[in-house]
Amino acid sequence: MRILAALLALPALLSLGCTAMQAAPRASAPLRVVSYNIKHGRGLDGRVDLDRTRDVLRALDADVVLLQEVDEVCERSGGVDQARALGDALGMEARFCSFMDYQGGRYGLALLSALPVEGWARIDLPDGTDEPRAALGVVVVAPGGQRVRIVNCHLDWKSDPARRIAQARVLRAALEEGADAVDRTLLGGDVNARIGSPALGVFTEGAGGFERLGPDAPTFPADVPDRTIDHFLVLPPGRDAAEVSVVDEALASDHRPVVLEVRFGDGGGR
Repeated sequence: MRILAALLALPALLSLGCTAMQAAPRASAPLRVVSYNIKHGRGLDGRVDLDRTRDVLRALDADVVLLQEVDEVCERSGGVDQARALGDALGMEARFCSFMDYQGGRYGLALLSALPVEGWARIDLPDGTDEPRAALGVVVVAPGGQRVRIVNCHLDWKSDPARRIAQARVLRAALEEGADAVDRTLLGGDVNARIGSPALGVFTEGAGGFERLGPDAPTFPADVPDRTIDHFLVLPPGRDAAEVSVVDEALASDHRPVVLEVRFGDGGGR
């Protein structure tokens, strides 16, 4: 397997051809990140309606948005480049990460940022049961001036956790290797693992592991949620004031959106 861009270390991110930009710190404001599995815009009513997805995201007013199950010009979603369309509508820089070719286009995940971007990178993960997987990361300057690496993931969904655990191990190793280059690493997305599960434990186990920030409320299925499978985690742990909430949105997708607000404590990288 390949781990690209030197595992998201900052020097490698800058080598991708992205230009570093300076942010005006907003020390009084938290960093606001949303994770949302949008199911290519298909709601529980069976309609593909990306405008509805856009309206959900607009109301959440995030600095960074992590999207899972995103289409790029696929037939089933009307040939729309969904990451670009949502980014343009929300005034955010967008980047799509392809898992595979699908229905005349590509399928994967995406990341949107309203903050100045220092670089992007991809980590290839072990294949899932039915499709390849990868994670997508961005380095941004947070409101308090910290350089933060934010990573979006969507792990295997099958009940047998073996492939999900393998993906988690590769992803944790990649993010640990690049952690010293940034002040914080935030990992979010559809982990497809419940609280206390072996796959989620891969990230949190050990003295140097991630801290799970939340949420505590269930995130799936959207209409009658009964399990928490979408998560936010941070590395290094224990330095920050964070609040994670699940949005009461029961129609636009089969997952509910999850919102993280975090104010970073003192200190830089590990």
